[in-house]
Amino acid sequence: MGLLDAFLNWLRSLFFKQEMELSLIGLQNAGKTSLVNAIATGGYSEDMIPTVGFNMRKVTKGNVTIKLWDLGGQRRFRTMWERYCRGVSAILYVVDAADRDSVPISKSELHELLMKPSLSGIPLLVLGNKIDKSEALSKQALVDQLGLEHIKDREVCCHMISCKDSINIDIVIDWLIKHSRTTK
Repeated sequence: MGLLDAFLNWLRSLFFKQEMELSLIGLQNAGKTSLVNAIATGGYSEDMIPTVGFNMRKVTKGNVTIKLWDLGGQRRFRTMWERYCRGVSAILYVVDAADRDSVPISKSELHELLMKPSLSGIPLLVLGNKIDKSEALSKQALVDQLGLEHIKDREVCCHMISCKDSINIDIVIDWLIKHSRTTK
């Protein structure tokens, strides 16, 4: 980024506040709540309690306020996903990249959700979590197994992360900030 771009961004930040609303979805134990904590505080805890239903948290990064809907991934809560994904700035789909047995179910749930007309066009950020584990899939293997190349009606991006070791959390935050909308 050039000096002029940096100056213009700083000038914009004086007059404009950016906001975004996100839904974090994915199967149980994928690391959604750990991601919320990593974004908000940079912290990690081994003793996370599974989300029952949903949690909401607001986080401010620079001049961007992010409202995060952390939705439970158990089967009984997956029917709520569409409702909380409508009208958001982006959908974050978290996958446990080290749990290879859950990837086919994760793929099925993702594609079923994205077929909903109310979610058409909403950008999708897929996050392969737990890359700190030796059995974690590579990015290309995750993209292939989730069939991400077949999703054509929206922007799709995939990053590999570790909430535990704070790997690539900064890249996720940068992506989110770039997808925020400016409000006066």
